[in-house]
Amino acid sequence: MIQHQFAERVAGIVGEDASVVGLAAAGSWLSNELDEYSDLDLLLVTRNKVGGDKQRMMAYAEKFGKLLSAFTGEHVGEPRLLICLYDDPLLHVDIKFVTLEEFAFRVEEPVILYDAFGQLEQSLQVTEAEWPNPGYQWIEDRFWVWIHYGLTKVGRGEYFEAIDFLSSIRNMVLGPMLLISQGQLPRGVRKLEKHLPEQTLEQLKGTLALHDRGSLLKAIHKCVELYRDLRSNLYDSDIKWQTGTEKKVLEYYDEIAELPENIIH
Repeated sequence: MIQHQFAERVAGIVGEDASVVGLAAAGSWLSNELDEYSDLDLLLVTRNKVGGDKQRMMAYAEKFGKLLSAFTGEHVGEPRLLICLYDDPLLHVDIKFVTLEEFAFRVEEPVILYDAFGQLEQSLQVTEAEWPNPGYQWIEDRFWVWIHYGLTKVGRGEYFEAIDFLSSIRNMVLGPMLLISQGQLPRGVRKLEKHLPEQTLEQLKGTLALHDRGSLLKAIHKCVELYRDLRSNLYDSDIKWQTGTEKKVLEYYDEIAELPENIIH
């Protein structure tokens, strides 16, 4: 695999760099799911803090191969991340720059590729990974407000906005909850096609919509149906259901469904 070959080359390069404590791989590497379309997720552990300093991050990345382009990950809330595209071979590589102290705080157990003094292995032995599962109360407190928002976009005729809204609901709510229901980590909509039973996957397809009022309303209704089913199966008695808000929003759905089509010109 080109990802393994690239990682081995990087491990050899950083092994000669006294500023580097270690190198580890994460992402698809951990589940043995790497294929020709996979990117490569690397954790580069340095003695002194590099993450957040783009110039220094770029200097490291340029040593590892023919770097075509790279940018930092502020858009995903991670300035320590450098998102790279290399050539020969063409490969997407995400490099996260952390110190040894930061390495301990992780969401999954990485595979160590280079460990100068055994410090990465020691860190993994005395600390635990913790995946940030979505808070069910957090979701319930927001879901019906979000549905109302989507309905206002349909009512106003902002169909592209409504389509984006549906994508957000799948990423933030339905995808994670569906993955949890299948015993998987709540990674948005990652590999749902692989993990969901065919019947459930068909239900989720119902949340896809065309640039059409009727299609959008049908998709929003399917989101509500799916959420209610998942809520019943996953939430325990400690979660307070927002039944009052739910009732009002569903009444609003009926109001929007009865309006004539309203396309903005």
